[in-house]
Amino acid sequence: MSDLLSRFAAIVGEKYAIRDPQDQQPYLVEMRDLYHGRTPLVLRPGSVAEVSAILKLANDSGTPIVPQGGNTGLVGGQVPHESNTEIVVSLKRLDRIREIDATSNTMTCEAGVVLASAQKAADEADRFFPLSLGAEGSCTIGGNLSSNAGGTGALAYGVARDLVVGLEVVLADGRVLNGLNKLKKDNTGYDLKNLFVGAEGTLGIITAAVLKMFPKLQSRASAFVGLKSPEDALRLLNLANARAGGSVTLCEIMPRVGLEFVLKHGSGVRNPLAGMHDWYVLIELATAADKPLRETLEYILGAAFEEGVVEDAAIADNLDQARSFKHLRETLAEIQKFEGGSIKHDVAVPVALVPELIRKGSAAAVKLIPGCRPVPFGHLGDGNIHFNITQPVGADKEQFLARWEEMNEVIHGLVADQHGSISAEHGIGQLKRHLLHDVKDPVAFALMQSLKKTLDPNNILNPGKVL
Repeated sequence: MSDLLSRFAAIVGEKYAIRDPQDQQPYLVEMRDLYHGRTPLVLRPGSVAEVSAILKLANDSGTPIVPQGGNTGLVGGQVPHESNTEIVVSLKRLDRIREIDATSNTMTCEAGVVLASAQKAADEADRFFPLSLGAEGSCTIGGNLSSNAGGTGALAYGVARDLVVGLEVVLADGRVLNGLNKLKKDNTGYDLKNLFVGAEGTLGIITAAVLKMFPKLQSRASAFVGLKSPEDALRLLNLANARAGGSVTLCEIMPRVGLEFVLKHGSGVRNPLAGMHDWYVLIELATAADKPLRETLEYILGAAFEEGVVEDAAIADNLDQARSFKHLRETLAEIQKFEGGSIKHDVAVPVALVPELIRKGSAAAVKLIPGCRPVPFGHLGDGNIHFNITQPVGADKEQFLARWEEMNEVIHGLVADQHGSISAEHGIGQLKRHLLHDVKDPVAFALMQSLKKTLDPNNILNPGKVL
């Protein structure tokens, strides 16, 4: 084993082969501290050729490989198991933006480019890259694509998969699939890139991607709105879509208890509204056209007031205020930890059924664990709700978290009844691997297994994840 590890290390050079257990720690624990792994070696390749050589040696020797981007995933897909037999391959050094093509509205980024850097590069080219999520300062493009990240821009622009034009992927045997084209139209056979987007590194390692850019947004208007119910939140969304069409770029929902958590534990935050309401919506209009949107948003909110849909609203007067509104929503997931244990779900249902899911799910959760505090929040505009359940006040955290699987059955059962998904944007990883067989169409699941065997016959790529 020592000789084999030395051969792997020689590919990247000893400087980029991490053997010391202490130095390996940032690569072995994920941000929620749910998964802890062990590895004999962390490799940090600096080129596609090095990634190719690593996988060729791994395939020939039967050595399992765990690809890793920014290590911000929430389902353990990027963390090695505790067997101490898997080599972690960090893509962070592949961090070049190879090309910005403003005419084609594309940019070609390597896998290790941090999402915020890609956003900045697009902005400097007078363009806009819409993928946006809470971890954008540390997550990477490769990780975003491998997990098919969603985020707040999905309502208007789609998820990560919708923003990819072409991919460069290193296959399990070391071959490099060069699909970095910028074509909008290419009907020369199967669209192979979508096999790898969302595959969590189990079919190949994404090393670069051609991404879509859009005209820079010239006008924005956002509001923080208080309402009585999720049903009213959905009515507001429908009003906005009817009056503003494709200009609705953000529609996020959060319950009163969620805002209370943020106001209690957040730093430098305040309630934008005069009083408290049972539910809140953060809504944003944006367009690349040079036209004022504040008047449109005022009109929408005015109509909503007249129909009894909205109780109160604050429209942002400037960009800083708009960011403060967004901050209230974005910090909620992290803030929940100060209230004790939280059983989390990343689910999606048809948008029209979101209020029913919230109502039935909250009632079922409280029935299962009296005193627990449901905190369903998230992307109302695309039906993706983070249905988190915070422990009862004063309860034992470990005893509460020990009922994770019971709560899963309750919430996931409701999602199944509504023909939804148990993983909207976080992926499967280790956390939901045992659930996939039961929720996936049997034919689809069999095809997934066949693809895995075809592309990775020796099962070296992220084994024990997804399938």
